[in-house]
Amino acid sequence: MSKKFNTAAVCIPSEHYMVNIDDRLKQIKQLVDEGKYFTINRARQYGKTTTLRALYRYLKSEYYVVLMDFQTFGSLDFESEHTFSSAFANSFFRLFRRNDSIIDNTDSPLYKLIDDSHNANFSLRILFNDLKDICSVSDKPIILMIDEVDSATNNQVFLDFLSQLRAGYIDRDLEPTFKSVILAGVYDIKNLKHKLRNEDEHKYNSPWNIAADFNIDMSFSKNDIFGMLSDYENDHHTGMDIDQISKLIYSYTSGYPYLVSRICQIMDEKLPEKYSSEHDIWTVSGFNSAIRILLSERNTLFESLSEKLNSYPRLSDMLKTLLFTGKNIVYNYYEESTNIATMFGFVRDNNGVLVISNRIFETWLYNLYLSTAEMQQTDIYKASLQDKSQFIINGHLDMKHILEKFVIHFHDIFGNMNDKFLEDEGRRYFLLYLRPIINGTGNYYIESHTRDLRRTDIIVDYLGNQYIIEMKIWHGDEYNNRGEKQLADYLDSYHSNTGYMLSFNFNKKKHIGIHEIIVDDKKIIEAVV
Repeated sequence: MSKKFNTAAVCIPSEHYMVNIDDRLKQIKQLVDEGKYFTINRARQYGKTTTLRALYRYLKSEYYVVLMDFQTFGSLDFESEHTFSSAFANSFFRLFRRNDSIIDNTDSPLYKLIDDSHNANFSLRILFNDLKDICSVSDKPIILMIDEVDSATNNQVFLDFLSQLRAGYIDRDLEPTFKSVILAGVYDIKNLKHKLRNEDEHKYNSPWNIAADFNIDMSFSKNDIFGMLSDYENDHHTGMDIDQISKLIYSYTSGYPYLVSRICQIMDEKLPEKYSSEHDIWTVSGFNSAIRILLSERNTLFESLSEKLNSYPRLSDMLKTLLFTGKNIVYNYYEESTNIATMFGFVRDNNGVLVISNRIFETWLYNLYLSTAEMQQTDIYKASLQDKSQFIINGHLDMKHILEKFVIHFHDIFGNMNDKFLEDEGRRYFLLYLRPIINGTGNYYIESHTRDLRRTDIIVDYLGNQYIIEMKIWHGDEYNNRGEKQLADYLDSYHSNTGYMLSFNFNKKKHIGIHEIIVDDKKIIEAVV
C-alpha cells in the first residue's frame, strides 16, 4: 500500500508521509534524561500525539515507557478518587506489560497494584505507594506519559493526582518514583481557569509548579517540509520544484503541522480530478487551488477554532482589533485574551507584538468576520455583488477599475463619517468589497510585517497573477512620497512592475479619485478616499 498524507489522528511512519522529527526527539530525550517533569502544550492538531508515539519508540530501549491516554477514561472514572485510582491502576498495569519487563510476574508489585485496585478503600495514596514499589524493583527507570490530559482538568481528583506526582518528584531523593513525567494537551494545566467554569474555582494549579519549561519548536521548518515532499517525489516522480513548493507551503502555514499536511493531502487526493497530470498539480497554480479548497472546506481544525471564538468573546474582539485596525497589541502572557489566543494557536509573539499565527488563519478569520450577516447587509457589500462581473477581463483582475468603483461607493456611503470611523473601518470595508469579487477563484492575505497603524499590504492571488495593494492612512505628502517609494521597492520582491495604493485621507481639502505615477521603473496606481 502506498503512503498517504494524514490529517486524522496519529501519523504512522510506514503508512504516512511525515517530516523527520529525530532532532525534536533528541531534545525531548535530554529533558527525560535529566529527570524533568514537563508538559507539552500546543494547539489542536499540532502533532502532540504523533510526537508522543514516536518518543515512546525512541525511549523504550533505555526506559520502560507507559504511554496513557486520558481520552480512554470515561466520565465515571473521574467521579471520585477511588474510581480514578482504580481506572489509572488498571490502565497502567496493561500498558506497562508492553515493555517486556522482568517484574512482569505474579509476585511483583505490578500485580499487587491490581489486587489493591479491587479494594473498596483503594485511593490515590495507596495507588502511588504501589507505583513507588514498582519503581523500586524495576531494572530500568520508568517514564510516565499521559496524552489528552485536558480530558481530566475539570476535576478535583485531577488536582489531587498532580499533587501526588509533585510529592513524588520532591521526595525523589528519598523514595523511588518515575524518572520523568510528560503530560500533553492544549490547555496549560498550570492555569486551569480556562477550563473550570465556576468562577469560584478559578485557580493557579500550584500542584504542578514543578514543571520544567518546554520550549522545543514543534512546528515544521522549510527543510522539514522539503524532506517530506522529497519522499513523496521519490514515489510519484511528479517533476515538482520541491524547493519552491516547500517555501510556498511554509509561507502560508508558518509550519503549523495540520495545515502543512492538509495542503499536501488536498493536492494529492483532491486535485487529480481538476488537473490533467501530477506535474500540473504540484505547481504554483495547483498550490493556489489547494489553498482555495482548504479555506472553503469544513475541517476539524477550523471547527475547533470557530468553537473557541464563540466560547471566548473577548478573544474574538481582540482578533478583530488585530486584523482590522492595524493597532499593535503588546504580547503579555498574563493578559487573559493573549494567553487564550496563544494557547489555541491563533496568535504568536513576534518581537513582543502579537501577530496572527499564519496566513491561512489570517485569511480564514477575515473570511469568517466578513461573512457575517451584519457585514453582508452593508451597502458596500451589496455594491460589490452588483459590480463584480465587470472586473474580470480575459481571466485577469482589473484592479484599477476595482479601486475606481470602491472610491465612488465609499465616498457615497461613508463620505460624511468622522475620521475615527475611516481609520477603524476603512480597511475592513475595502476587504469586504474585494471579497465577493475574488471569492472562489482567488486568495488574498495580509503581509504581517507591513501591517501597522499607517500601512497594510494586501497580496491578492488570482489565477496565477499577484496584485500588491498598499492600504494606508494619509499622514502628509512627505510620508505619502516615502510610501510610494517603499511600494516600488517592495514590488521587486514580487517581480511585479505595477502596484496599487489605497489612501484614507482625512484632509478636508483632499481630492478623491485615481491617479497614476511612475517611481523608478514601477507604475503605481493610487486611489484616495
